[in-house]
Amino acid sequence: MTTRTTAPDLSPDLSSKDPNWWRQAVVYQVYPRSFADADGDGLGDIRGVTERLAHLADLGVDALWLSPFYPSELADGGYDVADHRDVDPRLGTLDDFSAMVAEAHRLGLKVIVDLVPNHTSHQHVWFQEALAAGPGSAARERYVFRDGRGAHGELPPTDWQSVFGGSAWQRVADGQWYLHLFAAEQPDLNWDHPEVREDFRTTLRFWSDRGVDGFRVDVAHALAKDLAEPLRDLGALARDGEEALAQLPPGTHPFYDRDEVHEIYRDWRRILDSYTPPRTAVAEAWVPGARRALYARADELGQAFNFEYLQAGWDADELRQVITDSLATARAAHASATWVLSNHDVVRHPSRLMLPKGTDDNAWLLSGGHAPEIDHDKGLRRARAATLLMLALPGSSYVYQGEELGLPEVADLPVEVLQDPIWEQTGRVRKGRDGCRVPLPWTTTGPSYGFGGGGSWLPQPEWFASYAVEAQDGTEGSTLELYRTALRLRRKLLDGEDLVWAAQPPAGVLEFARHEGWRCVANLSGTAVRLPEGEVLLSSAPLDGDGLLGPDTTVWIG
Repeated sequence: MTTRTTAPDLSPDLSSKDPNWWRQAVVYQVYPRSFADADGDGLGDIRGVTERLAHLADLGVDALWLSPFYPSELADGGYDVADHRDVDPRLGTLDDFSAMVAEAHRLGLKVIVDLVPNHTSHQHVWFQEALAAGPGSAARERYVFRDGRGAHGELPPTDWQSVFGGSAWQRVADGQWYLHLFAAEQPDLNWDHPEVREDFRTTLRFWSDRGVDGFRVDVAHALAKDLAEPLRDLGALARDGEEALAQLPPGTHPFYDRDEVHEIYRDWRRILDSYTPPRTAVAEAWVPGARRALYARADELGQAFNFEYLQAGWDADELRQVITDSLATARAAHASATWVLSNHDVVRHPSRLMLPKGTDDNAWLLSGGHAPEIDHDKGLRRARAATLLMLALPGSSYVYQGEELGLPEVADLPVEVLQDPIWEQTGRVRKGRDGCRVPLPWTTTGPSYGFGGGGSWLPQPEWFASYAVEAQDGTEGSTLELYRTALRLRRKLLDGEDLVWAAQPPAGVLEFARHEGWRCVANLSGTAVRLPEGEVLLSSAPLDGDGLLGPDTTVWIG
């Protein structure tokens, strides 16, 4: 087994020498509570991240994206923020954060942090002031408080629904209701209020001054809301946000993707561009592609996540269309495309890519991952092929912690350990996202497989040992070594933001050419096909030596 103690050669170094590093970067998402636990309390922390940064540098990524690390009661995994300009004391201190940024920069890594502007925690000082101040107070104007309907105000002000299930309104002791598009512990801010806007300007500067290189903007499409009286019901569209966006005229939904939201981001861009180099930003905006391009404009956030790619099935025709459309969307905004296969909100892709088309992910999770049964070896083969396909595409790739190990979903977590608010808020109907958030295995033995000195806040299955970093480090053919090799090659090969599709590939095959003629060929079919001519630079699975490309396999050809 090979143990690496120094970062690999990073030349050409996208992460530090190119001011447009983000356009072609590979960004590694760290979910801090599940990454590494330095103090042994079972919860990952900032010092744990710092101690494991060499793993990221060795992997060959350009940046880390740190999911929320702010003070929080964890009603929604840290996205219920009590103070946007501090570190949760269970995770460390501001000094720990600064040390992490310094070490990341020493290793040639950029640091992107999650920004959560749509809402706060109900423990935030502003919300506590609002509750104490009562109806009609200035403190309540920072949030969205309204009187209820019905003879005694006993009904919610509108039929708006929470993303997590149930009404988006919560009643307080004095009879008024407040808006929460997510958990009740996450009251929505009123972005028409000047104090809210100024506070987030301060937050942008606070973290930028501490060396942060960019921001991932949570729920970027929800900040602006139509709060004119009377508030509008959505009727039959209330229970399906995506359907409502599709059926209403663009920019007119009462709380999603309103035209006014872009004024907020143009204001932010002036702040981000005041730094040298300019700070980057990427929008989490669950909106159709043409509308998503607006968030990615150069005078706004600059990039937006492409969720169509993540949602696409294992089908060559579907993926080709999604890739073509996504590149066109990015081009329209003069941005670069973004690609992602897994994150903290979805079933990990080695499992997801094996679920038959139309499978309800939640029903599969409720069955403990047994209905339907999936072939985990084949799932890993598909995941590796999907990774090489993604990394060959022009634009930025976002890698979720643990996918470099080939981790599948932990689908059989017992219900008594679940912590995602979706579980309780849907009346225990939807299992939630805990299965992709189980702490990482670093070693093959120990009480938490090297995650920390004790246990872990979500239980790790015994089979995690075979996926551990220790088990794969230096092991030829391992998924970890595949990622390392692919990222090293990607730095040398990737240039430009265009691709050329092959004219007539075999059925079920994606083939395209990139800069200086290197090609990516992905066989998504169930049968072997003839390999094109050229030198195979990298393959997601062993080749049989007969000039054939097996099913569920991707190759890069020079």
